Amino acid sequence: MIRRGAHKNVQTLEADIRTWVKNWNDDPKPFIWTKTAEEILDFLARFCRRISGAGR
Repeated sequence: MIRRGAHKNVQTLEADIRTWVKNWNDDPKPFIWTKTAEEILDFLARFCRRISGAGR
């Protein structure tokens, strides 16, 4: 709803977020990591290297 929704103003976005939070809290599911910590840190290191010279 939030990711694919088209929100014409902040109020409709906020209402959809509140609805999502309520539904999530009513039926919570554990977060399942799809990458290892090493994969995440490698990605961040590559990103930092890429942006460190952005202003040159």
